[in-house]
Amino acid sequence: QVQLVESGGGLVQAGGSLRLSCEVSGSIDRFPSLGWSRQTPGKQRELVATISSGGMTTYGDSVKGRFTISRDNAKNTVYLQMNSLKPEDTAVYYCKAENLYRYSYWGQGTQVTVSS
Repeated sequence: QVQLVESGGGLVQAGGSLRLSCEVSGSIDRFPSLGWSRQTPGKQRELVATISSGGMTTYGDSVKGRFTISRDNAKNTVYLQMNSLKPEDTAVYYCKAENLYRYSYWGQGTQVTVSS
């Protein structure tokens, strides 16, 4: 059973920063891709960032240059550093781990609220 537990969400003013963490049960080496997505009520889940086992990263257009995804294999944790936050970044952020069969495991989500 794979469990992903996010933390680090909260309330921040526009222009501020937050760092989200996602601790994965067991070794994250077995997941070729880890990532973060976000969702607001009434909208589809939006891809924010991914990172491969080799460290290659991708970002959604709306967060490029502001967000940075990273992974610490020793701690089985993936991070999302969010800088220059905007009110439109307000969402529930979900951590994802994708295995070799392209099956995705999801965390329970953490709320990020950016006030103007």
